[in-house]
Amino acid sequence: MSGGWAAKRFWTAAEAVPVVEGGFAVRLDARPVKTPAKAPFVVPTLALAQAAAAEWDAQTGAVQPQTMPVTRAINAAIDKVGPLFDAVVAEVAGYGATDLLCYRAAGPEALVARLSAGWDPLIDWADKTLGARLAVTEGVMAIPQDQTALQALRAHVAALGPFHLTALHELVAISGSLILGLAVTRHRLTAADAWALCRIDEDWQAEQWGVDDDAAELAEIRRSAFLQAERFYALCGEQF
Repeated sequence: MSGGWAAKRFWTAAEAVPVVEGGFAVRLDARPVKTPAKAPFVVPTLALAQAAAAEWDAQTGAVQPQTMPVTRAINAAIDKVGPLFDAVVAEVAGYGATDLLCYRAAGPEALVARLSAGWDPLIDWADKTLGARLAVTEGVMAIPQDQTALQALRAHVAALGPFHLTALHELVAISGSLILGLAVTRHRLTAADAWALCRIDEDWQAEQWGVDDDAAELAEIRRSAFLQAERFYALCGEQF
């Protein structure tokens, strides 16, 4: 297959197959799938290849990329994250300097307590498990973080391969928290729990003033992508 996407389904069956150079590929009948940049569509685990093959098999008529999150993430890992690895590491690690969990509301008291109960254990976990103690403040004005802590967080990010980093990028960018993203990848939290934690302030506002339908619809799209990132990370195999 000459491109990553086809206008219409032309194949009978999609299957995951091992490849000589290591890893696994997806074939549409006898044709190997390639990425949009025409790179080999080769992934590190059979489970990941099978998940992508299932997405191709589910297509009927015109191919709908929006229904193929695993395939899209694989394309991103191969075409974008791999070639720009250091830049992506820097982007993801950079969230540590302004991590969501470090910026707290000054009031009301009930919201302050809810944020503390949800976020303080993760700040402590990052200190004990990741070697990174981040400072916490009230308000949204940026505060400096200990450079040793930030370097420790960067090392954890840089230790990932391109496929795992692709998933972590989504977890961090959507939540605004490097700590939450790493907690999901280290099985400290499920993505569902991490999503609830990153939404404490928004959920509080909705409780006080009611739900905005447009905001709720956008939040659901983001939640789905967040949970999908956790699935993608798991399909890539255990990193640690």
